[in-house]
Amino acid sequence: MTRSQPAMKPRNESVILLHGLARTRGSMEKMEHALSAKGYQCVNLGYPSTQFDIETLAGEHIDKALSQCRGERVHFVTHSMGGILVRQYLSQHTLPALGRVVMLGPPNRGSEVVDSLKDFPGFKWINGPAGLQLGTEEESVPNRLGKAHFEVGVIAGSRSVNLLLSTLLPWPNDGKVSVARTHLEGMRDHISLAVTHPFMMNNPSVIAQTAYFLAHGRFQR
Repeated sequence: MTRSQPAMKPRNESVILLHGLARTRGSMEKMEHALSAKGYQCVNLGYPSTQFDIETLAGEHIDKALSQCRGERVHFVTHSMGGILVRQYLSQHTLPALGRVVMLGPPNRGSEVVDSLKDFPGFKWINGPAGLQLGTEEESVPNRLGKAHFEVGVIAGSRSVNLLLSTLLPWPNDGKVSVARTHLEGMRDHISLAVTHPFMMNNPSVIAQTAYFLAHGRFQR
C-alpha cells in the first residue's frame, strides 16, 4: 500500500494566470492545478481576447483578477499575448505586492506572422483588434512598452506543429513566435524548450520550470 503525499502547506502568495490570444482559461487549467498543488492561490482569468485592444483588455481585466488575490505577493504566469497584457498593465500601474512573472511564448518584440497576415481577409475577424497590435514594427504595442522593470523569466518554444506559419518566421520558432522575439530587455532569465506554441503551457517541463522560477527567480539548468 502506498501512502498519499501530504498536502502542500498553503503559501501566502497568489498567481494570476493569463491565457493567450483567441484562447480561454481552459488552456491554463493544467498549469493552474499544478501551481495550486504547490500551495499558490491561483486566479485563472478568462477575458475576451479577440474583442478589444490590448490597452482595454489589460486595464479592465487584470484589475478584476487582482481583486480576487489574497496573498501578500502576486505573481503572474502568462501565455503568448497574456504577457503583453501584463507589460501594458505594469507600464501604467505600480503593484507593491508584485512578485515574479513567467511568460510562455510571449511576442515581446512582436511576431512576423502578424506582419505577413494582418492584411489578409478574416485576420481581424479571427484575432480582433489586439491581434493587429502584435507586429514587429517599431510602433507596435510590444515594442513601445520598453524594457522590464520587474522580475520576469521567459520560456520560449522551439518546435512547431504549424509548418506553414513557421515559414514566415526565423528559426528556431514555436509556430507563432521566434525564439529571438521572445526576449525582453531587463528579463532575469530566459530558456528555450522543445515545445510548441499552442500546447506549451501543458508540458511537464514548462510547468516545472515555471514553478521553479516563481520560487527561485531563475530557471533550473
